[in-house]
This record gives sequence, structure tokens and C-alpha cells, in this order.
Amino acid sequence: MRNRNSFYCIFHLYTIITWPVYFLVQKPWKAKANHNKLKSVALMHGDDFVLHRSVSDISDVHVRFIQDKIDTMEKVFRFAVRQHGQKAAVGTREILAEEDEIQPNGRIFKKFVLGSYQWRTFTQMDNEAESFGRGLRELGINAKENVVLFAETRAEWLIASNGCMKQNMPLVTLYATLGEDALIHGINETEVSCVVTSQELLPKFKNILPCTPNVTVLVVFEDAIKPLDLAGYGDVVKILPYREVIRLGEMSSKTGLLPKPEDTAFVMYTSGSTGPPKGVLMSHENVMSSMLAYTNVAVIFESDVYMAYLPLAHVLELIGESMCMLYGIPIGYSNPLTMTDNSSKIKRGSKGDASVLKPTIIACVPLILDRIYKSIQEKVESGSAVKKSLFNLAVQYKLDWFQRGYDTPIINSVLFRPVRAILGGRIRFILAGGAPLAPETHRCLRAALCCPVLQGYGLTETCSATTMMDFYDRSTGITGGPLSCCDIKLVNWDEGNYRVTDRPYPRGEIHVGGPNVAVGYFKQPEKTKEEFYEENGRRWFRTGDIGEFRPEGNLQIVDRKKDLVKLQYGEYVSLGKVESELKTCSLIDNVCVYADPTKMFVVALVMPNPDHLKSISMKSGISWNNIEDICLNSQMEKVYLTEIQKHGLKCRLEKFEIPQAIKLISEIWTPDMGLVTAAFKLKRKNIQDRYQLLIDRMYS
Repeated sequence: MRNRNSFYCIFHLYTIITWPVYFLVQKPWKAKANHNKLKSVALMHGDDFVLHRSVSDISDVHVRFIQDKIDTMEKVFRFAVRQHGQKAAVGTREILAEEDEIQPNGRIFKKFVLGSYQWRTFTQMDNEAESFGRGLRELGINAKENVVLFAETRAEWLIASNGCMKQNMPLVTLYATLGEDALIHGINETEVSCVVTSQELLPKFKNILPCTPNVTVLVVFEDAIKPLDLAGYGDVVKILPYREVIRLGEMSSKTGLLPKPEDTAFVMYTSGSTGPPKGVLMSHENVMSSMLAYTNVAVIFESDVYMAYLPLAHVLELIGESMCMLYGIPIGYSNPLTMTDNSSKIKRGSKGDASVLKPTIIACVPLILDRIYKSIQEKVESGSAVKKSLFNLAVQYKLDWFQRGYDTPIINSVLFRPVRAILGGRIRFILAGGAPLAPETHRCLRAALCCPVLQGYGLTETCSATTMMDFYDRSTGITGGPLSCCDIKLVNWDEGNYRVTDRPYPRGEIHVGGPNVAVGYFKQPEKTKEEFYEENGRRWFRTGDIGEFRPEGNLQIVDRKKDLVKLQYGEYVSLGKVESELKTCSLIDNVCVYADPTKMFVVALVMPNPDHLKSISMKSGISWNNIEDICLNSQMEKVYLTEIQKHGLKCRLEKFEIPQAIKLISEIWTPDMGLVTAAFKLKRKNIQDRYQLLIDRMYS
């Protein structure tokens, strides 16, 4: 308590000394005015809808692209090469060795010994992309033939994609984390003959090649230190190293076949966690519209450096890296296993990627930000009581003054320097997307990392672009105003009691309309017709998300129309699908799965089968008095959880779909209780309201 009072006195003295200077230099009234400025306006009101449009100006880059008719992604790349030819474009850390490191418990972990970043210039990248595209032509791949890219984020991914665009070959992107069934589905549905993958992922094809009869060519990005082993793949499919395709292209005389704005640029597959993954058809015009809209809100300098590690199969990362090329910003590649000094693959005493690269911009999903937040909290908690008290007071002090329009440069430099060093010490802003960001995480990181954390909202079907916070917005829990490429319409959803007449703010299902809205779903005309529509010459997409517009024109996501929830790392979980699989378990009479979008796993409320419950209690030596008591027994919960998880794996559920905590419910859900319909379908909202305390306990 004495230390805390001393710190209060120090902060009070600091305020007295610095406030007059900060008032004159920082002009907090301007910061507050920028925070409160209008982001969008309601253009149209109907009985069942309200339509909002951005009021932001378009950038000089945007104007130039319109004037110069730069209307395809291939033209963007050509523009970048002309503008930034000899500048560093893409960089990869040199892997010097892989060594065994013995842990205190005796276990041995493989660790990397990494060197410096090795850079390709824009001109070198262009030559490599040109050769790769021609190499594919030499292998018999023609214009408008789909090519699958199934690899981790790396420089070769971006180069290969640009090489394909130079030959008007649409890219089919599949997440490197997809299971075999989803991978087979994507390859067969798009009827590709060529798959580009990495040496690390190549072994998957030993199992799936018999199920993908159209595939005749596999191109492999080689590993930096391990030799490429091609044994066991048969002789039906030709397997070539990436460098061999480049060599073929260098000797080729074939010319480029340039795409048009309406041609398909990407068939971007979703993660597939709600059944077979859907391929979203994106034209060059769609992607261009999205990217140019971001140029209207992004503040980018020539000295910026971008750290890339999110999947390039995710549209957010693809747009981010495309913008870096446009502005001539170097892209340094990383991954979560080598990002920081304490990452799991970094040898003890070595530097992580962020410490070497010192990026100024990164894009993050909430899972990564939550990990950073937790690591900060753990470090604070493990320190002395004095350091803990000082840090917490500093964060709260900064947040209080931040809301008044002030920054705290001395505190930033003295107290938060070690925190900023986690990401290299130079981060200027962080883009957050892919799932909702918990407000507490948002506030803490904005204070401790001393930079804006800009949350956005977008979908694959809108090519990532829908809304984004601007640099002056000091809010949490909102996703910013609409981007200039689209209008946002809130439409009544009567079933969920969300209406545009709601007070204090209009609410409804979010529909997005504009040139950034995708063409539709690949080979799924009925699904396309269900989700997309044309109105007044504009293409619209029904998101299924429920939003509300705040007075300043910011959008806030408040609910989800379907039982589809996006978890912290961006995986979609279909609650109904998981429940239908778990209900096939003989131990369960009924189950309600719940997913908090700010968490990385699901939990479940389980109505156990009484006979099986009694049988298990006897086998486990748990005394049986009545069903109410046994459902409260923590040992029984553990037994049930283990069995449910085994059943989930047997049903081939993904790890993030399998409940990591359960609560046994002794009540029988009936229509009279209002927890199920007359047809015994779950009323999720009612169940959540009734058992909210149990749900909170499961997540804690």
C-alpha cells in the first residue's frame, strides 16, 4: 500500500510538470475532435432497412489508379516494380542449422539457428515471377486453368501467385492447416492439374493423390536445410522443385497472357470447419476495389517495414501484402514459432524475427494479440509487488489520459520500452481482424505497445474490406466505419428481434454491397443465390452477422444470425454440426455447444443419459445419491469430458470443434421450460441466459 501511494504521488507530480507542455504540444482538443468525427452517414431509410456510406476522402493513390486504368492485380505488381525496382521487396531469414536443445525436464526440442534476413528486390521478384509463370506454361498449364496454392506463408507463395497472374491463371488458395478431406474436396472441385505446395506439406499427398485423379503436376517449395525426398509418390504425377520450374521458365519464349478486370483472380476456400469448404470466386476487380479502399484509411510511410506471418490463404493477409507491394514497403516473413525471442523454435539466447526485422506494421488475429497480452500479464505477475503495482498504475494512468486526447511519451519510453521490445520496439500500428478482439486485450495492448490497434471487419465474400477503425479512433468493441468500396445496409431480422427502429441505435443483419463483393461460390449456384443478390445495379452479400450503427457512424457487431461462430483464430464452428455429432454418443441425451468469439475453444452443456450416468458412476467408484448430486460431481465431469472428446475425434471433428470443458445438466429441457421449441430444437439464447454462470465458469 505504501508503494502504491508513493507511485500515486510520483504520477501526480509527473502530471503537474508535463501537463502544460503536453497541452500545448499535443493539442488534445484536436485528438478528441478527430475521434468524434463522422465516419459514415445514413443515406437511405426504409421500413425494414437503413443504408450507410463512408464519408472519407479517397487517397491520391486511389485517384492515380483510376486515371491510369490500373484495374487488375497483375497491373498493380507491374506498377510496384516500375516504382520501386531496386528496393527490398520480400525477405526471409536464413536458416543456418537446426539443433537439439535439452530442456530442464530432460526433453529435447528442435530449435533453429537463424541468420539475418535475405532480401529480393522488386526487380528480382518480378523476374522470378515471370519465369515461374512461363515455367507452368511449359508444363502444359494454360491461361484460365486453376492452379492450387497449398503452402505456408512465405516469399515464394507471393511470387508464385504473381507468376500465375502474369499468365491469367486463377489461384485456388487452401489453408495449410486443412485436413485431408477438405484438401481433396478443394482440389477435385476446382479440377486442377497443378498443385503448388511446400516440402513440409508434401507428405500429405502420399495419401491424397489416389483421390485426386486430375492432378498431374506437383511443384514444391524446397526446405532451406533438408533434402527433398520424392520416394513413395509413384510415377503418375510429375513432382518438380520450385527452382526447376523457374529454370524452365527462364529458357521459355512464351509470352504473358494478361487478365482483364472481370477475370477470376482467386478461388479462396474457407477453412471448411462447417462442412465441405466453400470456394469464394474473386475477380481482379473485387480484389482491386478492396485494396484501394484500404489506401484511403491507411497511413503508410516509406520507412515502414511489414512483418508477414498470417496465412496468405486468408484474404486479410493477401490484401495487406498486396498493399505493401503497392507502396514499396519491405515484407519480412515470419511465423508464430520464430516471431519473438521466446518463441518455441528459437534457440535460447538467439533473436526472434521481430527483434531482427524491427517491423513497424503487423496484421494480427485476436489469438496472437491475446497471447501477447497474456505473456505481458504473466511477466508482470511473476515480478515483484513493486513492479506489478507500478506497471498496472502506468497502464491505467495512460488509458485515462488517452481518453482525454493525450499521449504519455516519457512513460512510454521509460516503463513500456521492454514491452514494445517484444515486437521489435518500432511497431507503429497493428491491424486486427479475423474475429472479435476482446476490449480488455485491446485497451492493454494499445497502452503497453504504445501504438494504435486498429480493428476491422470483413469477410472472404467481401474480399476482406467492409469496415475499419481509423488512426484517431480511441474506442474499443467497434469495428470502425464503412470503407469507401462498399455500402452497408442493416436489414430487420424479426426472428431475432433486431430492427432498424431499435433504440438507441438501429440494429439488423449486415448486408454489404459494392464492387468488392465477390462473384459468388464456386460451383454452388444455389448457395450463391441464397447469400448474394443484385439490387439497383450493385452486388450485395448477406453476412448473417447482426450489427448496429453508433452515432458517429461506426459499426458494432452485436450478434450472429446463424449458429455459426468464428473463434479467436478465425475458425468457423457450426454449433449445430458439432451438436449433431456429439448427440450420436450414447452417453448424451441432449447437448448445447457454446462458443465465445473471443476464445479459442468451445464448451458444452450436456444432458447425460441417466442409465449411462449411473453405470459410469458405479464403475468409477463415485457414490450415487441422485442425478442432481452426480451432475455436480467434478470427477464425473472429467470422465464425461474424456469420453466426449474421444467421441469427437472418432467423428472426425476438428480440435477446435471439440468441447474443452463441459457442465452436466440434471434438468430435462422441455418446451414448457422455454429452452427448446415444440420440435425440440434448441433455443440458444434462452439456454445461454439460463446457464450463463456455468458458461462463465467453464471458460474461466
